[in-house]
Amino acid sequence: MTYQKIVFKVGTSSLTDAEGNLVPEKIEKITRQLAQLHRAGYQLILVTSGSIAAGFRRLGFDKRPTRIAEKQASAAVGQGLLIEEYTKYLLEDGIVSAQVLLTQDDFADARRYQNASQAMQVLIKQRAIPIINENDMVAVEEIKVGDNDTLSAQVASLIKADLLVLLTDVDGLYTANPNQDPNAEHIADVFEITADLLAMAKGAGTANGTGGMATKLQAALLATRSGVPVYICSSQSETALLEAVQGENRGTLFHADRQKLNQRKQWLAFYARTEGAVYLDEGATRAMTDLGRSLLVSGIKAIDGSFQAGDIVSVFSQEDQVLIGKGRAKLSSDQLRLRMTQLNPEGILIHRNDWVSL
Repeated sequence: MTYQKIVFKVGTSSLTDAEGNLVPEKIEKITRQLAQLHRAGYQLILVTSGSIAAGFRRLGFDKRPTRIAEKQASAAVGQGLLIEEYTKYLLEDGIVSAQVLLTQDDFADARRYQNASQAMQVLIKQRAIPIINENDMVAVEEIKVGDNDTLSAQVASLIKADLLVLLTDVDGLYTANPNQDPNAEHIADVFEITADLLAMAKGAGTANGTGGMATKLQAALLATRSGVPVYICSSQSETALLEAVQGENRGTLFHADRQKLNQRKQWLAFYARTEGAVYLDEGATRAMTDLGRSLLVSGIKAIDGSFQAGDIVSVFSQEDQVLIGKGRAKLSSDQLRLRMTQLNPEGILIHRNDWVSL
C-alpha cells in the first residue's frame, strides 16, 4: 500500500533517557527522518509527548511529578523547550513547523472540530509539519492519562490520514509480555481488535511514559474504525520512521475497517458529548443495531438525565445495559417523557442519518 499523508506519534520513552531527561539527540534523529520523508513528498504530522519530561527538572523536581498541578506546571515550562528543539532542527533542513495544542474540547465541539480540520489541512497543503501535543496546562482530564496515543488517532481521523504510526519502545504487539514470558509470540497483522486482544495488552513500557500497549490498542480501534490503518513499531532504530513507512520496521499493522465512518459520524461516535441516555426494548435494539432503522418513541423503555432537542444522547439496550450507539435527539427529554405516557406513543427520537452504532 502507498501512503501519502502520515501521522507519527512519538512517546516520552522515545525522547528521554533512563532518568526521564529530554535528549536533544533523539529529537534530532526524528527530525532528520521527517526531513527526508518531507523531501520525498510525503505529507507529515507529528504528535509528540515529552513536554512534562522537558520541564520538570527545570522546575527543580528530582523525578517526574505525580500531582496534577506539578505536571501542569512542568508542561507549561517544557512545551516551549520541546517545540524549540523540533523547530530548530527542522529549520536546518528548511522546513517550517507549526505548534498545535489541542484538548478534548476541540474535538467535542462540532465547530471547533471542523475549524481544527480546516486549519490542519492548510498547514499540510503549505508543506508545513504540524507538531501536535495536548494542551497539558489546561487539559486536566487528559493529563491524568497522558494519552497522546488517543490524541494521535483523533488527529489521524480528523485529517483523513493514510497511516498512523505509533512509535514506542517495543516492536509491536505480542501474545504476552515479552519481558516476562519467553514464549510470547509477535503478532504481525491484526484485522479485528477484540475484547480478548484488549485484555491481553496490559502495562506501560517505562516509568517515564504514561501510556501502555492498552492505550495504543484503544487508539488503533478509534483510527481503524475511521478508516486509518495503524502501525505500532519500535523507535529504537536510527531510521525507525523511514522503515515504518516502507513496512520494513518490525511491528504490528492494524488494518483499517472496510466500512469506515464518514467524518460526521466519526465526530458523533468518538467526540460528541452526550447529555442523557435512553434504554430500548429488545425490538428497538434489534432495529437499531441490525436493521439500520430510526429510533421510534414506542421502542424506548426508560430515560436517564435531561436533554434538549438537538442534543446527543447515548442509547442502551435495557435488557443487558450495553451501550449500542449514540444519536441526535429530535425531541427533548420532557417531550419524550410526555409522549411515553400515551397509550400508543408515536414519533421518531433519532433519525437513522443522525445515528452511529457502537
